[in-house]
Amino acid sequence: MNIIKNLKTLHAEIKFLKKINKKIGLIPTMGNLHDGHIKLILLAKKYSDIVIVSIFINPMQFNNLLDLEKYPRSFDQDCMILKNNKVDILFFPTINEIYPSGIENQTFITVPKLSNIVEGKARPGHFQGVTTVIAKLFNVIQPNFSFFGEKDYQQLLIIKKLVKELNYMIKIISLPTIRSKNGLALSSRNNNLNSQEIKTAPYLYLIIKKTAKQVIKEDSDIIINIINSSRTLLFKKGFSIDIFNIYDYQTLDVLFKKKKKMIILASVWLGQTRLIDNKKIFID
Repeated sequence: MNIIKNLKTLHAEIKFLKKINKKIGLIPTMGNLHDGHIKLILLAKKYSDIVIVSIFINPMQFNNLLDLEKYPRSFDQDCMILKNNKVDILFFPTINEIYPSGIENQTFITVPKLSNIVEGKARPGHFQGVTTVIAKLFNVIQPNFSFFGEKDYQQLLIIKKLVKELNYMIKIISLPTIRSKNGLALSSRNNNLNSQEIKTAPYLYLIIKKTAKQVIKEDSDIIINIINSSRTLLFKKGFSIDIFNIYDYQTLDVLFKKKKKMIILASVWLGQTRLIDNKKIFID
């Protein structure tokens, strides 16, 4: 595996790969890799001649400095995982490499509406940080494909819109959320949970699934009572709720009546750890 830390070297490598007509697949990450990332790597190998994984803990997408400091870092372990899964290139830049003029002076990219609702409303500026760094990676690496997990569903929608509206010739391919046996969505932030919180955390998805079943079975189109009941259950289990609602599958507008394609989006705190999850609800 080739580990590249600066843009000049990366430019040269990409230029060579393009010259010999290699199909490039990019998996952007913030490190602390888990089975979900490995599944993305395996998926990328099906589409790409060359698989590139980036590891960059992007300070622009953190609106809480403590959250940034606490974000788990495990570079040596990550390298072992990438080598074992035969990743071709690891791009591991410094902050100065990505933001040479400093974050406060960085030109940024914002996807309107989708970046300012739901998770974007709870974390102002978060998605601006995501889209800015993703656009920079796309510009430098020029991948044919880029791979993302569906756990961060709003992020996935935003990146698809970014690609479409900035005319990137990149195919975005998503992977359904990878879960542990107890149903908890895999996330680097799970490492911050203590032993009691690890036992409690799976209830988030259990309650999400229960909510989805109730929405499908409910004769009435009105869904607010189901949502309120689910929020109460989460509270009783010890979760503090930022977001728990049913949204339009594409626009992420809050729904008060059932539609054919919906999605439950949840962002909750368990102790000092913020967990996100979702579930699609498709009604024939």
